[in-house]
Amino acid sequence: MNKAEQFIQAADIALDGADDIDDAIVTLWVHAGIAASDVICCAGLGEFSQSDNHNEAITLLGSVDKVSAKNLKILLGLKTRAGYTHLAIGRDDTKRAERAARALIEAARRANAHAGG
Repeated sequence: MNKAEQFIQAADIALDGADDIDDAIVTLWVHAGIAASDVICCAGLGEFSQSDNHNEAITLLGSVDKVSAKNLKILLGLKTRAGYTHLAIGRDDTKRAERAARALIEAARRANAHAGG
């Protein structure tokens, strides 16, 4: 949970302090969402995906929380473009990424609290 909180906090700081860095902010949201997904899986299943295959991570998360799995799918769908290509993330995708990351963080906080974390 600590990693998820660090990434979302860094994204929030970047949002407040810089212009035209949407790709970097989306990348932070992607990492926040991945870490939050791990928390949800650990709380619900006692394990998290360690595969490099994003679809396996989405499937595992979906066995615990289908809405969170949809949010992770959104973020992972933006990961390569935001972090590794010359193609910039558009405003609509930036908003989608923020909503997905924040929803995953909230779900992870609930799961963590329920699990006694």
